[in-house]
Amino acid sequence: MVTAGLIHYVLNLLHITVHIRDVCVFLAPVFSGLTAISTFLLTRELWNQGAGLLAACFIAIVPGYISRSVAGSFDNEGIAIFALQFTYYLWVKSVKTGSVFWTIGCCLSYFYMVSAWGGYVFIINLIPLHVFVLLLMQRYSRRVYIAYSTFYIVGLVLSMQIPFVGFQPIRTSEHMAAAGVFALLQAYAFLQYLKDRLTRQEFQTLFFLGVSLAACIVFLTVIYLTYTAGQDTDWDGRVFVLLCSTICKNCYAKIHIPIIASVSEHQPTTWVSFFFDLHILVCTFPAGLWFCIKNINDERVFVALYAISAVYFAGVMVRLMLTLTPVVCMLSAVAFSSVFEHYMGDDTKREKPPAEDSSDEDDKRNSGNLYDKAGKVRKHVSEQEKAEEGLGPNIKSIVTMLMLMLLMMFAVHCTWVTSNAYSSPSVVLASYNHDGTRNILDDFREAYYWLRQNTDEHARVMSWWDYGYQIAGMANRTTLVDNNTWNNSHIALVRPRLSARFYFCTQKQEKIDYFTPQGEFRVDKAGSPTLLNCLMYKMSYYRFGEMQLDFRTPPGFDRTRNAEIGNKDIKFKHLEEAFTSEHWLVRIYKVKNLDNREPLDHKLRSVVPKQKYTSKKTAKRKRGHIKNKLVLKKGKKLQKK
Repeated sequence: MVTAGLIHYVLNLLHITVHIRDVCVFLAPVFSGLTAISTFLLTRELWNQGAGLLAACFIAIVPGYISRSVAGSFDNEGIAIFALQFTYYLWVKSVKTGSVFWTIGCCLSYFYMVSAWGGYVFIINLIPLHVFVLLLMQRYSRRVYIAYSTFYIVGLVLSMQIPFVGFQPIRTSEHMAAAGVFALLQAYAFLQYLKDRLTRQEFQTLFFLGVSLAACIVFLTVIYLTYTAGQDTDWDGRVFVLLCSTICKNCYAKIHIPIIASVSEHQPTTWVSFFFDLHILVCTFPAGLWFCIKNINDERVFVALYAISAVYFAGVMVRLMLTLTPVVCMLSAVAFSSVFEHYMGDDTKREKPPAEDSSDEDDKRNSGNLYDKAGKVRKHVSEQEKAEEGLGPNIKSIVTMLMLMLLMMFAVHCTWVTSNAYSSPSVVLASYNHDGTRNILDDFREAYYWLRQNTDEHARVMSWWDYGYQIAGMANRTTLVDNNTWNNSHIALVRPRLSARFYFCTQKQEKIDYFTPQGEFRVDKAGSPTLLNCLMYKMSYYRFGEMQLDFRTPPGFDRTRNAEIGNKDIKFKHLEEAFTSEHWLVRIYKVKNLDNREPLDHKLRSVVPKQKYTSKKTAKRKRGHIKNKLVLKKGKKLQKK
């Protein structure tokens, strides 16, 4: 949002009138172009300019990245991949040159990455891993020392300026590897300094004492952090799920962090997804990795580690296919570039004398040595010419045509996927009939419009968090949970309401199992009783048992799951149906108002029986008596004389 706002401000400052909505819509395509440029620069540093051009073309159309770079995709990942690739390019440039200028640029790019996406943890762990492997391979140099020391200190300070990061770089576990490699690099540089100024015996003694002291300090530090830091050194939820998903089926994360482990984007990636998002690049990028390992240097060690770690993480979590796609494009470009150079190169270049390897250069420096190295056989020009004679023009043409056909198939696949999967809005769905005609399902927009027109502006909507931003943006109503997952406690409170058997009965937290004993997820009569009686199931299939789609299927037949629902007698006590979309994709319910006073269970009043004898005074008082009432006195009748 800050990036879009800044672009909008600059354009209006230049008197280019653009609406902020248009900036948000076209932000992802613009940054996808910048991603292609940064991928070209990075691949050029790793291999050559031809491979860089191919890598830029691949990442421009590959489905694994175009899903986040289409117009209208206003998401963090749209700009994060550019920041990721550009940070890696500046890091490789820093390692190759040892310049503080390039390292400061790398730190600024890393700062932008931290502010854009939580996936910056991948950078802060991959770069230390690169330095650590270089130390193990005895490839330490002043360039590596200057680059990493500057990057860690400046990058640490800059990342702590982001509000939601704060002091995490020095307190959480996923940042400890960077600190450990920084300390190790300082110790290694100090030992290299002493090695040049001490004798061999003195250096061995000092090295033994230094290693022992370092081991004690590390051990005491771990104990201190364990007992005093508490939850501050815990792993982040997503990182913990990512690391332990392949260790065991019912690991700690799946049991104790079910909200994060249950998200569909955090599930393992299938082979179909790999082919769907990468196509032929899945088969060609191992060849590019082999070319890089065959001709290894400092920067190619980095891309090899990038590829291996990205493949592992993408296999564990389908969302991380986004981080695998750039390195696959780079290594596939290296493979195609090497093949094209070998089979389409100019034959006149091969008539020149063969290039000398590094051992030949060593022989030139040591010209006093008249003997060849043991086990080394020099290849004569005639043998190389015989080897080149085997590649006739026919073989070159066949291989070239095969490579071009693969690239053409890749372009066709990318076009098809972009057209069918990523060109439609996410709120508008499409289905196809048997005759090929397309049906547009516009239920979500219909429901959001109804919600906006028929509910009070202060109404609160309870839904699952996936629809939070859509309801807030299209229906203009406040939701209890939305897509902001930094604080998942509010999501944890909504989950038991939707999964409970009764709407208000959530006091007792029970283990919820929606699967049958055979491990199947079924909505028919053979389904789990927990599923058939939960609130979500009832709200989805309320009155659906009365609906018959056609004469071939019974009432209540779910065409998506190809089954007849198992619970048709659904009644609500606290809810009433408010809206159902045309294709029954969206159901809206209203919570009934509670009764003013609930009826109490009590016995009838006991009536005291009347007394059998009542006095006249009591009877008069009960009947009422008028004061000063005239009383007629009967007299005696006079007798006539």
